[in-house]
Amino acid sequence: MALMQDSIDTHVFFIYLFLAVMIVNFYSVYNLDNFIKLAKRLKFLTPLYHTLNAIIIYTGTIVAFYEKIFSFTIFIMIAASIAVMVLEIKRFKKMRVIKVADVALQEEFLKFSKKIYLIEIIIVVSTYIISKIF
Repeated sequence: MALMQDSIDTHVFFIYLFLAVMIVNFYSVYNLDNFIKLAKRLKFLTPLYHTLNAIIIYTGTIVAFYEKIFSFTIFIMIAASIAVMVLEIKRFKKMRVIKVADVALQEEFLKFSKKIYLIEIIIVVSTYIISKIF
């Protein structure tokens, strides 16, 4: 039983770490005025972001298979992981085509990324709350 608890603790630890990276990205989008600095920071953190999401999916899979029951909570966690991954890919694709001189696209990206990060944070927090309820 200690193995199961260790797996759950590892899973939750990486969820907190993932949420911290999300908050850093969200904070960066709000506070960095220079688009080039923002783009460099987000490009640097994107591999970490996806690695943490992959670790969460992996540790969640271990916990789910140990349970041997496909529950509503597991379904919500799978959907949340996929949604967060897709949203982040969309954000990155939108960012990578913006040129230095495209100020209008930069402003549009800032609005878009603020929404994306807020939605991702809400998804992770609400999934965690739902997992505690069910």
